[in-house]
Amino acid sequence: MTANGASATSGAVPQEAAFDQEVPRGEPILEVRNLVKHFPLTRGVLFRRQVGAVKAVDGVSFDLMQGETLGIVGESGCGKSTLAKVLMNLEPATGGSVRYKGEEISRLSGSALKAVRRNIQMVFQDPYTSLNPRMTVGDIIGEPYEIHPEVAPRGDRRRAVQDLLDVVGLNPEYINRYPHQFSGGQRQRIGIARGLALKPEIIICDEPVSALDVSVQAQVINLLEQLQGEFNLSYMFIAHDLSIVRHISDRVGVMYLGKVVEIGSDTEIYDHATHPYAQALLSAVPVPDPTARESRDRIVLTGDVPSPANPPSGCRFRTRCWKAQERCVVEVPLLASPSWLEGAAFHDSACHFAAEREIGQSAAEREIGQSAAEREIGQSAAEREIGQSAAERENGQGAD
Repeated sequence: MTANGASATSGAVPQEAAFDQEVPRGEPILEVRNLVKHFPLTRGVLFRRQVGAVKAVDGVSFDLMQGETLGIVGESGCGKSTLAKVLMNLEPATGGSVRYKGEEISRLSGSALKAVRRNIQMVFQDPYTSLNPRMTVGDIIGEPYEIHPEVAPRGDRRRAVQDLLDVVGLNPEYINRYPHQFSGGQRQRIGIARGLALKPEIIICDEPVSALDVSVQAQVINLLEQLQGEFNLSYMFIAHDLSIVRHISDRVGVMYLGKVVEIGSDTEIYDHATHPYAQALLSAVPVPDPTARESRDRIVLTGDVPSPANPPSGCRFRTRCWKAQERCVVEVPLLASPSWLEGAAFHDSACHFAAEREIGQSAAEREIGQSAAEREIGQSAAEREIGQSAAERENGQGAD
């Protein structure tokens, strides 16, 4: 199959049978190469002309392995949600390649796109707006069966919907209720059930827990992990909460201004980050201990985030980076593993001067450690005193 636009409308496009092949666990099921999505900026009323473009996604490359969870993190406006929509073909790609099981899918339409959509589903961010308030839960979850009737014959659909409700932890008898009769966590479970209806292989989760309470977030995350093991799913998990991403993800990609600047395993990113932006992002994670929070070694970035309509030349992070040099202005850093790094620090990082951040023990941490040591010393002295008193009592009893 060719990757040009003509192939998407000709007869030489992959049909559903092309996606039936099994992908071994640990092998790429989704391959993204130099993916680009630009939104045109126009001027004029009668005669509109393009004067620029918002570069929401600008050259993103990664692989999603079978059975793994790939977390995507980054500040608001970096292109995470746009990336998810382009992968789902909800937004047409401006350039680049998206291959599912070796087949190009970024320019598909008609029956070929329909076949892909059955295997790649999405859970949306807001459980309050992603469900039609005029449809019952049974109609919402069963709607995919109207588009793909071969998955569940008409007489079996009600039973299939009730089974899905049971799988996501909801009462099957709720099938005739409307979305407004559920809480936020229950609505998100309904969205997950709708995503599972066609038995997909990939689910793209676009901030699925950001609108939920903390306790409900834990329930939904545990549900996603349980379903992944039960149905052998591959997740692309987009979120702002770095602790949640680390909990659920096998690998993590960090995005900044439309590009992936660092990608690696959860341990490589969280404990051995080498890109300055990833280090700054991790240093901003809240610390529950108020004493440690006051004296923590945090990176505070200066300046505003550049506009995606006019990104800086060279490295896009250079305007806020403390390591920036002349080379960063003229040369775009490649997402690659620098040869001078070793161990867990040896992973893909788009920085000319990638290096681990050396963090000294803060004054608060030293004070906490010292206090703990003093408590241990004090406890030992008290134990000796207690032991001595006990021995004196025993001696006194023996003398009597």
